[in-house]
Amino acid sequence: MSYDLIVIGSGPGGYVCAIRAAQLGLKVACVEGRETLGGTCLNVGCIPSKALLHATHQLHEAAHNFDAMGLTGAKPKVDWKKMLSYKADTIGQNTKGIEFLFKKNKVDWLKGWASIPAPGQVKVGDTVHEAKKIVIASGSESSPLPGVEVDEKVIVTSTGALELGKIPKKLVVIGAGVIGLEMGSVYARLGAEVTVVEYLDRIIPGNDAEVAKTFQKLLTKQGLKFVLGAAVQGATATKTKATVTYKLRKDDSEHTLDADTVLLATGRRPYTDGLGLEALGVEITKRGQIATDSHYKTSVDGIYAIGDAIDGPMLAHKAEDEGMAVAEVLAGQAGHVNYGVIPGVIYTWPEVASVGETEETLKDQGRAYKVGKFSFMGNGRAKANFAADGFVKILADKDSDRILGAHIIGPYAGDLIHEICVAMEFGAAAEDLARTCHAHPTYSEAVREAALACGDGAIHA
Repeated sequence: MSYDLIVIGSGPGGYVCAIRAAQLGLKVACVEGRETLGGTCLNVGCIPSKALLHATHQLHEAAHNFDAMGLTGAKPKVDWKKMLSYKADTIGQNTKGIEFLFKKNKVDWLKGWASIPAPGQVKVGDTVHEAKKIVIASGSESSPLPGVEVDEKVIVTSTGALELGKIPKKLVVIGAGVIGLEMGSVYARLGAEVTVVEYLDRIIPGNDAEVAKTFQKLLTKQGLKFVLGAAVQGATATKTKATVTYKLRKDDSEHTLDADTVLLATGRRPYTDGLGLEALGVEITKRGQIATDSHYKTSVDGIYAIGDAIDGPMLAHKAEDEGMAVAEVLAGQAGHVNYGVIPGVIYTWPEVASVGETEETLKDQGRAYKVGKFSFMGNGRAKANFAADGFVKILADKDSDRILGAHIIGPYAGDLIHEICVAMEFGAAAEDLARTCHAHPTYSEAVREAALACGDGAIHA
């Protein structure tokens, strides 16, 4: 069969690209080898992990805050099988939703794994389909670590961590990035003793340093333990137990940790196995990513790539934006992604959200800036809801007052960050945000107060 566009991969980048291209009048097919659509994000990533984070947050609230609000009674018990069933239902609703959208927009789902035998051709199973354009949206997989052999039962990646047969008494997490801290947080709330081992001397590398420091303190208060500046040498597993060996970088001393489960969360790498890119002559970067130009075109005519398979942050919404942009380019429009305004969120409690520059990057650039900061302790809604940990920090140009970045640690930070994203998209000054009326009492008032703090000062601080 012949198509205007075949998209390889049905994750957030791929399915959004396919739907947008179909909306713009192209005849589109999307190749997916999984039994369900949605890629890593919907099946074994963003969505199932948020379901478990939500469930365990309710458990934490019941254990720690219900009594203070006059909600008394027996503490809830954890039915792990039922919790996993709730997670599976959540996945099912979302993946079936993508199927519905494909049918609605007349996108054909080609079931199976793809290869590209030649430009303009996509092979799925024994069938070769013709395509004027091909978009690779094949996503990523967990990065391996020498000496750590994953079996997805005792030594697991995020995929196995979402499907454990039972709640571990001891969990060792290798890597203090987003995935490690989110899953570590889930199991800590469920009663596991969680130790996070990180090579660097800080958690959430790349994030604002002040936020990272506050975040570590709050997670420690929640029971997580941290071993920083530690190089993992290896992890070995028996049928039910594991041992992790690491060296402290400061003195080269060797240490071991025993665990029921080890979660390897040291990042992700592009997944392009079986596509036949090398034979096609598609250029791959030193980091294993597909090289593309500003319109997502690879080194081979007619073949494009987006999402985790190319350069940039491995975020579902970044892939979605690129999917929209490349679909518009292929339809003759001017697709564009503003990489300066891509938010990042960690869905623990409190949440951590950021967009744009950090103080560290601004200092590196030698750019003069000012900081407006406001603590959730000064927010009436946050205090009423036992959610007063954390703060909002807005960074603005010292002379023009234009917002350059923002960092939030606190309740629903992942939602609050977006008014700042919109402001930045329009080139707004901190004063513009400060002079916008915010409903009271809301968490969003803390954002306004931080914007006020970039000027004459916050009202409630």
